[in-house]
Formats: sequence, C-alpha cells, structure tokens
Amino acid sequence: MLWLKAIVLVAAPISLALGLILPLVRFERLYFFNETPSLIDIVVSLWQGGDGALAVLVALFSIVFPVLKLLGLALEALAPVSSPEQRGLLRRLVPLLSRWSMMDVLLVALVIVAAKTSGLAEAFTQPGLWFYAASAMLAGILHALLKRSQSP
Repeated sequence: MLWLKAIVLVAAPISLALGLILPLVRFERLYFFNETPSLIDIVVSLWQGGDGALAVLVALFSIVFPVLKLLGLALEALAPVSSPEQRGLLRRLVPLLSRWSMMDVLLVALVIVAAKTSGLAEAFTQPGLWFYAASAMLAGILHALLKRSQSP
C-alpha cells in the first residue's frame, strides 16, 4: 500500500502541472482560426481583458485550491503529526478544498458545450483538461488511501 501512496503522491502534482500549462480546449472557427489556450492562458487573458474578478475566481478555484489540496495531502502523507489537533486540521482542510477543485473542469465542459451548440466554433478537449481531471481524481484517491491507513 505504501508504494501506491508514493506513486499517487508523485503523479497527482505532475498531472496538475501538466493540466495547468497544456492546452485545455481547442476552438476552431470557420476552419481558419485555431485557439488552444491553457488554464494559465485563460486566467491571464481574463485579467488582461479587464475581467479581474473573474480571473481571480478562476485562478483561485482552479489553481490555488488544487495546489493547497495537494500540499495538504503531501503534509498528511509525509510529515509526522505530533498531535491529534494537527491531524484533525488536515483531515478537515483537504476535503473542503476538494469540493471546489473540480469547478474549472465543469466550467471548461460548459464552454465546450456552449461553443458546439451555438455554432460559433467547434470545440475539442485537449490533454490539459484530461491531466487536470486526472490530478483531481488522483488527489481523491490519495486522500482515501491516507484516511484508510490512519484509521484505527
């Protein structure tokens, strides 16, 4: 079981990093123009386009929360916990962050559906979306493994 935790602990952050920098979706408009933004490109574009509040929300839910969740899981897996209060804090924090970390996967799915149904563009998922989703799923698996190994 220890080797599985180690593999997931390494694979989840790598998947998150790839999910952030690789293109999430490819939009094809009139077969002449292609756009393949990454999640970071989307946040930067929103910020530069004057949508600061939306850029901050997307960055918070899709970048900051997943990174904090993975850091919490890494601390839970690797750091010796000296008191039950510390372990309790990590056990409460990680599920709370997990609830919000898949929000941008849903957002991208909605954008793809909207683009396809409006006829404005053809939208195709790209590897970044799949790596991001894999990171969220691996983090959930790691959390379950850690809960199982820490229960009396």
